[in-house]
Amino acid sequence: VQLQASGGGLVQSGGSLRLSCAVSGGGTLFNYALGWFRQAPGKEREFVAAMRWSGARTVYGDSVRGRFTISRDNAKNTVYLQMNSLNPEDTSVYYCAARISWTLNFRSASEYNYWGQGTQVTVSS
Repeated sequence: VQLQASGGGLVQSGGSLRLSCAVSGGGTLFNYALGWFRQAPGKEREFVAAMRWSGARTVYGDSVRGRFTISRDNAKNTVYLQMNSLNPEDTSVYYCAARISWTLNFRSASEYNYWGQGTQVTVSS
């Protein structure tokens, strides 16, 4: 399974960005869990959001709930992270991740088998 993340960039505080993660090589994704994590310099990798590819469940980290939305496009095998009301604390490298089945421990990076290369998001004040 390969994941290709894109969409990062520089945005002013209060602005929006949409990250994309194209998934390939995994056959049917129906039972997959897809997640977004972020990691700032000197900090641990932080859970941002996750969803079951089937769409049955979406979950968010406390710091982004209400501002970020995770979604997917079946036809494009792509998962998105819409980020609104960005603030400088959101500055980080964002990673998409995949797991072949849903897990109740979806907040833990160690649960995910596949990772994208990361995309930088910088929010200026």
